[in-house]
Amino acid sequence: MARMYAKRKGKSRSKPPHRTEPPEWVMYSAEEVEKLVLQLWADGMSTSKIGIVLRDQYGVPDVSLVCGKKIMRIIEEAGLAPSIPEDLRNLIEKAVRLRKHLELNKKDLHNRRSLQLCESKIRRLARYYKREGKLPKDWTYSPETAEILITR
Repeated sequence: MARMYAKRKGKSRSKPPHRTEPPEWVMYSAEEVEKLVLQLWADGMSTSKIGIVLRDQYGVPDVSLVCGKKIMRIIEEAGLAPSIPEDLRNLIEKAVRLRKHLELNKKDLHNRRSLQLCESKIRRLARYYKREGKLPKDWTYSPETAEILITR
């Protein structure tokens, strides 16, 4: 399948082996993994960073195999879910960085195009999250308030 805004094809990636139960060498129970996830979330890590830390430092290859639910579901059940989903927040942060860059470099046409693509992805993703009920129906993205939005 081709890329969204480029004429080239994507690269194939390796896939983890299909499993329905955790490997026998995992030393942690589901309750311990959930406590670790909540502890790492309280330390300010994102869900992707939590998964990497659990894999590399604690030897948990896949949280969903051990606990039966994903990292974000564990955080939501604890009542600690963020107001803006992580992927949307990352795109907004990228748009803010691009805007700051373009204030200093007004003739940078490549990054101006990158900002346009990034903001269209933000609007598309926001439309999806409104439809799914993860964002309020009246939520809108505006570049002027984006920096305030991500600092909360």
